Amino acid sequence: MLDPNKSLLLIGASRGLGLALAKEYLERGWRVVATARGAKRTALHELAERSGGRLEVEIVDINDPDQVRALRARLGSRRFDMLFVNAGVKNDDWETIADVSTDEFVRVMVTNALSPMRVVEALQDVVLATGVIAVMSSGQGSLANNQDGNYEVYRGSKAALNMFMRSFAARHKDDPRTLLLLAPGWVRTDMGGPKARLSIEESIPNLANAIAAQEGKAGLQYLDYLGRTVPW
Repeated sequence: MLDPNKSLLLIGASRGLGLALAKEYLERGWRVVATARGAKRTALHELAERSGGRLEVEIVDINDPDQVRALRARLGSRRFDMLFVNAGVKNDDWETIADVSTDEFVRVMVTNALSPMRVVEALQDVVLATGVIAVMSSGQGSLANNQDGNYEVYRGSKAALNMFMRSFAARHKDDPRTLLLLAPGWVRTDMGGPKARLSIEESIPNLANAIAAQEGKAGLQYLDYLGRTVPW
């Protein structure tokens, strides 16, 4: 459904799922402000040039709090129907807690858990009272679903993200906005790899539909790309 009156602030959109989200919401008629991490030209910039002015690109590295604050200042009095924080890195798939270096552990935890929540805290006030604050989590962040112990550093970072978002929701229990942790499925991207089960076309349009189905519902939910509840 086309909805030209709606706007999205999308954090982390230069490639993969973030870029696909930018494309999806443009196709739905939304106006989009999307971020890339550096000044290097990306597919997001190319998409903006074809968008007829409906996509604006901002530069921010979410691991740099000063850049996040600068983005907030540039946004000024602008308001959005949705803030979607999409950020994620991973370490070597088979690296365990016994193997991972401290520096690599910190890199994954800061990028996947601390920085996304700092963005939510810094930018929450640009979201309308009727709006949505969504954060890209993962099914790997589910404690209940961890039956094999694989990808444990990545899992731990997403579980931490989920916990921090639950704390945010608890501290804002009277907030009327929709809060979402989203698991897009295992998708064939640079990060997901060529063996992943889902194509972007199978994940992202369904994920956008799942978000739309929750609009107007206050409180936090942890959902997959088909709108199904993921166990904590």
